[in-house]
Amino acid sequence: MATSSAILAESAGLLGPDDPPPYRVLNPGGSSHAVLICDHASNRIPKALGDLGLEPANRGRHIAYDIGASAVTESLSARLDAVALFCSYSRLVIDPNRPTGDLTSIREISDGTIVPGNRALSPQEIDARTKEIFQPYHRSIAAVIGERRREGVPALISVHSFTHFMAGHERPWHIGVLSNRDRRIADPLLAWLGAHTKAGLGDNKPYSGMDPYGYSVETHALPAGLPNILLEIRQDLIRDQAGQAEWAAIIGDALEAVLADPATRTLFG
Repeated sequence: MATSSAILAESAGLLGPDDPPPYRVLNPGGSSHAVLICDHASNRIPKALGDLGLEPANRGRHIAYDIGASAVTESLSARLDAVALFCSYSRLVIDPNRPTGDLTSIREISDGTIVPGNRALSPQEIDARTKEIFQPYHRSIAAVIGERRREGVPALISVHSFTHFMAGHERPWHIGVLSNRDRRIADPLLAWLGAHTKAGLGDNKPYSGMDPYGYSVETHALPAGLPNILLEIRQDLIRDQAGQAEWAAIIGDALEAVLADPATRTLFG
């Protein structure tokens, strides 16, 4: 794992000495075989980019980060004794869960809001965001998974949150459980939640793990056959500390039961 000084040494101009490193790692010595990641943990913008031309209200919206996801991930890390990794910068700077070069990687418009600081970027500006934020974050995930694979098979748990309303439509689910063909975590997790809660459950809702739309799980788990899941928690439920604690406890109970199955310690296929 790179030290903070080594991380900062990678920077070539975007991140300054007053900016935090591009990622942070919590509980690196955790005993669980789960590896937690939170791609959209923060709405922070590097000082060199100012506010991207956005008002504070827009920087606090879902377009900038996944509201509540970081706090839930931190609680899950403690509950499961699992390592957790967080991207330190807003998805509006560069989205760590989208392929670089994709139109959704650095959005000029997000949910109807124009992002002035992302318009007409030069190749050099895009390259700086990629090299100083996106790549170090994903190298850190790969490094942690590589370390865990020397001991066994880790399970990748990606934590996100979603809006209650989108495009004028209400989303009825409390939590979405996203997966691809590997259902070893998804199926028992949905079964546990269905048996122990009255939550509205989304099986590959409000998004689908079958769609090639993300990046992190598709890069770090699927090709290697690692057990994996992407959780989407509705933002109005985890906007405050009480909701974050409640849902971290629910998900922690569920994951503790599901990850006890030896099947979550083997490769898929």
